[in-house]
Amino acid sequence: MKAFVFVAALALVATSAEAATRKKSRNYAKPTGATSGQIACTQVGCLPVPRGCQPAPGRTWNGDPTGFDVMVCGGGAYTMYGRR
Repeated sequence: MKAFVFVAALALVATSAEAATRKKSRNYAKPTGATSGQIACTQVGCLPVPRGCQPAPGRTWNGDPTGFDVMVCGGGAYTMYGRR
């Protein structure tokens, strides 16, 4: 039984040493070109504006400015992240 535990511990050490010496590959996200190059600072953070959309000043329900942007898409058909 002691021999089995010793062999198992030795195999575990060898496996972890091998994993530590492997070179890790880096998978970075590649830009897809799906944005218009503009940034809109919305209530959820500053985000790239998708194609077909444009940033506009955000408003509350009674028309006061919020200080945040909204994204107006589809020729003004809908907004993302707020009210225009």
